[in-house]
Parts: sequence; C-alpha cells; structure tokens
Amino acid sequence: MEHRRTRGTATRNGVPAQNSPSELGSDDSLYGSDAGGAGADPYADAPSRTPGSPSAETSRQAAGSGHRRGGSRSRKAPRSRRRRALRWIGIGTAVAVLGTAGAGWAYYEHLNANIKKDELNLSDAKLSKPQANAEGQTPLNILLMGSDSRNSDENVKLGGAADTRGEKPRADVQMLLHLSADRSNMTVISIPRDTRVAIPKCTDPHDGTVYKKSEDIINASLTHGGPGCTVATWEEMTGISIDHFMMVDFAGVVKMADAIGGVPVCVDKNIYDKQSGLKLKAGTTTIKDEQALQWLRTRHGFEDGTDLGRTHAQHMYMNSMIRELKKGAKLTDPGQLTGLAEAATKSVTVDTGLGTVKKLYDLGNELKKVPADRITMTTMPWDWDPKNKAHVIPKPGDADKLFALVRADNPVDGKAKAPTPGAAATVTASPADPAAPKGEIDVTVRNGTATASQAAVSGRAKTIVGRLSTLGFTRAASDTTPQPQTDTTLSYPSAALKGDAQAVAKALGLPDSAVRSSKSVTKVTVVVGSDWRTGTTYPKTAGGSGSGAPDKAPSTSSALNGADTSACMKVNTYPGAHYVW
Repeated sequence: MEHRRTRGTATRNGVPAQNSPSELGSDDSLYGSDAGGAGADPYADAPSRTPGSPSAETSRQAAGSGHRRGGSRSRKAPRSRRRRALRWIGIGTAVAVLGTAGAGWAYYEHLNANIKKDELNLSDAKLSKPQANAEGQTPLNILLMGSDSRNSDENVKLGGAADTRGEKPRADVQMLLHLSADRSNMTVISIPRDTRVAIPKCTDPHDGTVYKKSEDIINASLTHGGPGCTVATWEEMTGISIDHFMMVDFAGVVKMADAIGGVPVCVDKNIYDKQSGLKLKAGTTTIKDEQALQWLRTRHGFEDGTDLGRTHAQHMYMNSMIRELKKGAKLTDPGQLTGLAEAATKSVTVDTGLGTVKKLYDLGNELKKVPADRITMTTMPWDWDPKNKAHVIPKPGDADKLFALVRADNPVDGKAKAPTPGAAATVTASPADPAAPKGEIDVTVRNGTATASQAAVSGRAKTIVGRLSTLGFTRAASDTTPQPQTDTTLSYPSAALKGDAQAVAKALGLPDSAVRSSKSVTKVTVVVGSDWRTGTTYPKTAGGSGSGAPDKAPSTSSALNGADTSACMKVNTYPGAHYVW
C-alpha cells in the first residue's frame, strides 16, 4: 500500500524541526501524530509483505493514482522535503495546564482570542446523539485531526513544499477518541489516510461553496469546506455521533517532545531508517527531541513499510507518553506553562462548542479520569481497495464490529463495568401503565441499517412504519435522522410508557432484550439495526441483544493497551531494505 504524498513534483513528507525546550509542554490527555518519509523514496517499488498486498509491479502502477496532492502526477525525482511529524500530538498539551498558566482575566481572554473556531458538521444529515446510560451519563466522541497546511511562514518553514502555499490543506492524521459515559475507559481509533470513503455533500460555511457527495480517500475530506466535512465523513462511515473536533497544523506539534523528558520505546532489532534518520539499537531506548520526531514519522523501517506500521509505532509512543505523564508533573516552570498555553491556543482549531480555554481545560480533566490500563489504541480493520491497490477500505464485518462497540459505549478491551447492584432489578420492577390503545401510541422509527461497508437500506424506516400501521399503530412515523447500529432496539422514556413499548415490541416480534428505558428519547422509538435489513417481522436468527455491539474489538484492530510495557516494534528486514545495522 503506497502512502506517499505529492503535489506536482514537490513532495510533502518531511517533519518539522524541534523547538527549544522552553516552548514545549504536556498534559495527561494525549493525541497521536502521523508523518511521511523524507527525500526521494528508493524503496517505492518494493513489494509489501502484508498478505494479500499488491505485487511490486502493481504497487508501481497504483502509486500514480494515489490521491494526495498531485492526483496522477508523476512521483519521480521528488524534491527534498523538510521534516514533519508530531503533527497534532501537542493538541491537548495545554488542556490540563491552562488553568494555572494564566495571569488573570485579561490573559485568559487573550488565550481565548488565540483559538481558531469552525463549524462542527457541514453535512445536512446529522446523527442522533448517543443515548444516556442508567445514571444519565453520555459518552464523548472527539475527532482529532492533523492539517498539512502551508498557509503561514512558520508552517512552510516546518513542512517545506513552499510552492503549495495557498492550496487547501488535507487531514493526513485522523483519530477518533471515544471517552465512555462513565469515564472508566477510552478508545482511540486510527484510520489510514488513504482509506477510500464516501464523502457526503458539504457546504463551506465561509464562502457558501457546495461540494457534492463524492468518493475519495479520507484525507481529502478536509478540502470540502473544512474540518466539519471530515467530521461528517466519519459520522457517515462509522455511525458514531461526534461531539467535538480538534485540529492543529505543523506549528502546533513541535512543542511537545522535549518537555516530557523522554519517552521509552522499543524495537526488536537495530534499526536505521534512512528516510526518517531514526537509528536505534535493539531493545528499549528513551527518545526525545530529534529522535522522537524521527520515530513518529518512520514508515519504511517498521513492519511492512506501510502507514499501518507507522500507526502502530505512534500508538506505542502515545501509550508510553501517557505513562510518563501520569508518573508526575513534568512542567513546574510558569514560563514553560505560559509558553505552552500560547503555542497551543495559537495552533489549535476547534469546533465552536469547544472554543474557550475553560472548555478545553474541562475536557482535559475528563480525559484524566481514565486509568492507563483502560486506554486502548486501535486501527480500523481494513482490506485492500479492489478499485485501487494503493488505497484501503474498511474491512467488512470487522470494521463494523469495532464501530459498533463505540456506538454502544462498550469497552473494546472486553472489560465491561459490572452493573450497579439492584439497578437492573429496579428497572424491571418499575411499575408501568397498561398499554394504551394501539391507535393512541406515538411511535418513532429510525433507519439504522447502514454499516461501514454497506449503505443504509433505502426506505427501511417507512417499511416498518407501514407494518405498524397495518397492525393498528396508526400514529407511527419515520424519523429521517440516521442512527446506524448493529442490533435493532426499542426505547421508551419512562415507566409510564413501558407497557406501550412492550406492545410495539410484541407486534414486531422483538425480544425483551431489545426493549430498554432511555432518557435520550421522548416517545417509543424503534431503531431498525443492520441485523434487520429485510422483512417486516424481526428475524428469530438475529441477535436481539439490544447492545448494538460485540463483546470485544476484533483482532484485526491491532489493539494496544495503555499499560502494556512489553510492546516492541518489529523492524522491517526484507531483503535489500537496509533498515538494520
């Protein structure tokens, strides 16, 4: 799988030089990064070692159609590129320290003025928000993005490719951070930047340009009006409602590595990646400064030489950094804190709902509640794109399972929190009025049949509404709000409507396990899941658990636990690679 970026003949895979220690900072909430190689790519024609990957010849042919900056333009003789890495790993570095960095209200307002804001979602179709748990808590989903913008002198200096200045940036780094409703666990899902997806219709909030629905690789979604279109693309692909986004450019990520005092990483063999300059001996090494940048941008030297190996290395770095930060405060110098606050707020772009220092600070406090051993880094399960072997697509089945876990707010590590003693019994024992006459029961039906690999079944909600009408539930109506989920569920808002909900469930053939109380609905609400794509009576072979998710992330998600200190990156050693010394 090819993952280089070109814009004409100017390549884009450098990494920024590090800044001085006084400009760096950290906090307990941590985000990853992505970067490409630097300079000419002598290994571009080397075949991938991943099973099912294209041959060297196929890779050479496919590389030209990879959509980075130059489309099908030639990738030959690329120009030297400046360094880039840690693209947005510093996005949260000021979150937990901004509360102590200020010097009064004036400085607080100054920092607020630094923060750039944009619209959260640029699509016409908005997902419904996730349902609250029994305690009324809701999960939090944040999309983290790294922009390759060259629209400032500093970003050109850090990222190179000055001839691309003024062009629309792309989002090469994208990770979804899911914080559970009870704040007991956190999941991070990375996606390869060359994942082919459906990009929905988006309207640019600044100039009114309308971008029609299209098919492209996911990093191009940022060019369709801004980060709000990338959010819309993720929602359409995963069925996960996103609450906030955070995006930084080159200048926002070079403030991090040195302030932490070093991060331990491991390689199973000596490595010398000539593309990134990373040179380490086998075993564990504490890296910082230049080496941290090299580690985070290394692609060719890890695993099979693709972005997937680089993603795994970034996860290792992130987990290790979290552990280091949780050992104790790394920043005690007020000058460092204020410098960090300045750099972070000037570099970040967030949605309008997250656009103050106070809100960022509160978010940091929420993230800090999760212990390291309940943080899980994952990569979206993928398959090679049959239309273009330089790209990938969500892996049918496995990608859906991972997204379903997040939609249902189930921990991907399989360690579900035990229910509060007596909670289930209380719900069951709650008195409910007898069901009202069928013609007086208000029912809402939503279409949740979409998956990462299958489009929603058109008109599915209306079909079930029609069935309910023939059964006497004449006040049933469809709701066009998309709400993808694995299992079909029937929710009701209060004990007074439990009898009504049970009557609707019986009419449709839904099991008792699919019926639940929820504070997120105002009437009896049916969500037709992907387990019921055809027919008007719920199939007996469907799961009907009402959880909407499996018990654990699939093995293809390459899950890495935040407390795992034994992880060690496999060095790429295929013949002729020269990555070992």
